[in-house]
Amino acid sequence: MAINPQYEEIGKGFVTQYYLLFDDSTQRPSLVNLYNAELSFMTFEGQQIQGAAKILEKLQSLTFQNIKRVLTAVDSQPMFDGGVLINVLGRLQCDEDPPHAYSQTFVLKPLGGTFFCAHDIFRLNIHNSA
Repeated sequence: MAINPQYEEIGKGFVTQYYLLFDDSTQRPSLVNLYNAELSFMTFEGQQIQGAAKILEKLQSLTFQNIKRVLTAVDSQPMFDGGVLINVLGRLQCDEDPPHAYSQTFVLKPLGGTFFCAHDIFRLNIHNSA
């Protein structure tokens, strides 16, 4: 498979769709459709999760309701298997918590005429200065 020349558009489109669903607590369960039942991995603040059902379980365990998000940068790279590597840098505020910088990395893998999220790594950029 060759490099997908639309990797930038695919990356930005995916990120837009992902955060529209994630940031609306009533739509958040729909994110399960972006992951593969067995082949998807998520690392959320250091916690390793595999498979769409377990990822959904994690997403549903998040208790915040309101999210204010600012995207600083969305960088995408093509992969030799036709996939897309996406790195997001931004700031978010959940409910009444103070805003925090975060980074999130996605790897999209082609499947038929579409993509699924094979890897998702999320981390708040909080430094332990103690």
